[in-house]
Amino acid sequence: MGRQHAGVGDILAAAGPQLRQPSARPLRTSCSRSPAGEGGLFRGGAGVSVAETFLGRDKARGTSSPILGMVLFVASEAMFFAALFGAYFTFYAQATVWPPLAVPIPDLPIPTTLTVVLVTSSVVLQMGVRSARRGDERGLVRWLTITVALGLAFLALQGYDYSRLTFGVHDGIYPSLFYVMTALHMAHVIGGVVFLSLVLAQARSGELSLDRHEPIEAAAIYWHFVDIVWIALFTVFYVMAQH
Repeated sequence: MGRQHAGVGDILAAAGPQLRQPSARPLRTSCSRSPAGEGGLFRGGAGVSVAETFLGRDKARGTSSPILGMVLFVASEAMFFAALFGAYFTFYAQATVWPPLAVPIPDLPIPTTLTVVLVTSSVVLQMGVRSARRGDERGLVRWLTITVALGLAFLALQGYDYSRLTFGVHDGIYPSLFYVMTALHMAHVIGGVVFLSLVLAQARSGELSLDRHEPIEAAAIYWHFVDIVWIALFTVFYVMAQH
């Protein structure tokens, strides 16, 4: 046994340099891990991380808490509006005529203008996000200012549209749902304008930069959600309601 152990030891000692020598070309699979200094992200064969592919380089290092918090908030609000739309379509399916013939249907021109204003504001805000990602502070302030102005225009025009309606919240199920859902959306628009105004103040004071633009990213997520909800409301209460 002693000779056998000695023989194995001699073999390992002789092969030691070869065993310790690193291979000239280390193996690298398509899902090998990047060094810890690069955030530990899985990277593809071309050296581009999966996170960078779908989220961009800034977000690939991890989702910041403001953005994650806004995503969770928007998800909860989406479920709330989904419940309201579910109630609407429940009454819609049970009614013989919907909306009731006694309820005057709002005209399309003003709601259509409201839709154009809000969609335009989302596009403009996204331009502001792009400016923030490039470090263009002047462009960021410009696009944010236009977005806030469009948001205020939407609120003023919707208030005018309310003043023209000839039915009230107590005139039946349809008017009640109309006022509840559109008023809740209007409240969200007011909140969005306040949020965007605060972000605009940060941009003007130089608090936002190429390395810190999470506030406008979070504001954009919220504003796009408000836009999508309005498009759904416009379709349900204005387009589908036309007899």
